[in-house]
Amino acid sequence: MNNEFPDFVNQIIAGWPEKQKNGALKIIEKYGFPQEATASRLIWYNNGHWKRTIVHRDAVPHNFPTPHPDFLEQTIDYRTPIYMFDEIAFFDGSCYPDRTKGEVTAICDKEEMNMLSINLFHEIVTRKRTAEEAKAALVEIGANYLLHHISSPYVEQFLFPKQYNTGDPDLPYF
Repeated sequence: MNNEFPDFVNQIIAGWPEKQKNGALKIIEKYGFPQEATASRLIWYNNGHWKRTIVHRDAVPHNFPTPHPDFLEQTIDYRTPIYMFDEIAFFDGSCYPDRTKGEVTAICDKEEMNMLSINLFHEIVTRKRTAEEAKAALVEIGANYLLHHISSPYVEQFLFPKQYNTGDPDLPYF
C-alpha cells in the first residue's frame, strides 16, 4: 500500500461529522485502510464477512429502532425471492435487497446492527419469523447489545451459509 494513502484517508475524514469520523476509524482499526477513498466515502471490498463496506460522510436520519444516523453500509451476496420484497420492506427500510446484483445491504451506524438486520432479514426470507416478529427481535436483541452489553450470535456472525451465484439478470423481452 502506498505510504501516502493513510495520510490521504486521515485528511478526508478530518472534516467529517464526529459520528461518521469515529465510525470510519473503527472500521479502519478492524479492517485496515480502505481500497477506495473519496471526499464523501471510504470503501472496502471483501473485508471480513462482507462483500463490501462503505462508510459515508453524509448520514441519513433513521428512527428505527431508535433515532440514529445511517452511514455504515455493508453488503453480502444474497438471493432474495421476489415474493418476499414487500415483507422485507415492512421490516426495515435500511436493510434491503438488490435483485439484479443478488445482494442484500444493511446501513446503520454500527457493524453489529447491520449483522443483526441481515440475520433477521434471512429469517424473514426463510419464514422463520414474520417481518413484525423480526422487528420485535431487532428491538430486543439490539437493546440488549447496545444498552446492556449483552451479546448475541445475531450480532457476531451470520447465522446462515454464505451464498454464491446470487445475481438475477432477469429475462430479455426482445
